[in-house]
Amino acid sequence: MDTQPLYDLAPIARLMLLGVVIALGPLAWVWVRNRHAPPAQRLRVLTLITLFLTFDLVLFGAFTRLTDSGLGCPDWPGCYGSASPVGASVSIAAAQEAMPHGPVTFSKAWIEMIHRYLATAVGVLILVLSLVSWIERKRLSVSYVWPLVTLVWVCLQGAFGALTVTMKLFPAIVTLHLLGGLGLLALLRAQSVGYALAAPGHPGPVALPGRLRWALGAVFALVWLQIALGGWVSTNYAVLACSEFPTCQGSWWPTMDFRQGFTLWRELGQNRAGEAIAFPALTAIHYVHRLMAYLVLAAMVWLGWRLWSVAGMRGTARALLLLAAWQFASGLTNVVLDWPLLAAVGHTGGAAAMVVVLTGALFGTRRARLRDAASATRARAMPLSDPIR
Repeated sequence: MDTQPLYDLAPIARLMLLGVVIALGPLAWVWVRNRHAPPAQRLRVLTLITLFLTFDLVLFGAFTRLTDSGLGCPDWPGCYGSASPVGASVSIAAAQEAMPHGPVTFSKAWIEMIHRYLATAVGVLILVLSLVSWIERKRLSVSYVWPLVTLVWVCLQGAFGALTVTMKLFPAIVTLHLLGGLGLLALLRAQSVGYALAAPGHPGPVALPGRLRWALGAVFALVWLQIALGGWVSTNYAVLACSEFPTCQGSWWPTMDFRQGFTLWRELGQNRAGEAIAFPALTAIHYVHRLMAYLVLAAMVWLGWRLWSVAGMRGTARALLLLAAWQFASGLTNVVLDWPLLAAVGHTGGAAAMVVVLTGALFGTRRARLRDAASATRARAMPLSDPIR
């Protein structure tokens, strides 16, 4: 295990071929179901499928991290220079015998490699999206730039996936990898909304009052900040620093070391000096995320309440309120039940769903103009007997 090179590109062709094989399923389904549809419709369906599979990939990435399988194969992109744990069985068996509960076991190796297979398949689908968008650019009413940006983004995400392994779960890299996966969801959701708005007969984006749309953007930014803090909690294994609620360690303000806790560039479990990270630093990481959660929870409930009365936004409002409740329940479960796997993965899934919903709300709305307000005023002033009503 110690002599294994961190980068071994020998199996890369086989991994790419496997990614193509996995991606052929969704591609074939889209073609069969939409072979007579215009290109924009086929691209919209393929974008939605890719969005769904990327959401699944984010969840499986959380499962990989939470089962300590991130180093199940200590090299990249394969496993001990093989395309699957089958070819690496001798090396895995030796590592497992040396450390039965260590980072390398057969189950962890399979979890890690399945995550890489899914990531490769998603990359192939995004490559197809960008190529078809470029080829059909003159017939599309939606810009081909978004798929190209998404392609560049997924390549960067792959690079961070490699660094996650080769830098031995470096907390800053793992957190950035999580944020990159959610950013990929946002890019795909923006494209799916664009195709929907460009469809014939669509009434266009929903008009929101200027202040409400500004508030929507502000809540979106708060959610991203909270996700970054949550990623920092998870990658530093600080969830159990506070095992009670609403207090922490029997106090409303426990002993915390913010400077050490939020030193970003350091090894896992160590401070910048290379010593074991102090428990007050882990407490600071956990408690800042918890305090921020109160603000984000209140902001989402308020935004859902405000959007409830806007025509065309009730579905978004309902989703925000349900996700706020889900995140509170799953976060609380993580604390009081010692971080159960199902609740931890579900908490990541809730965060990913929040990104999808809020991205759809941002790209599916626009700031109301003066004539929108004037039309609404005239509509309210019309008598009930008016034929237009």
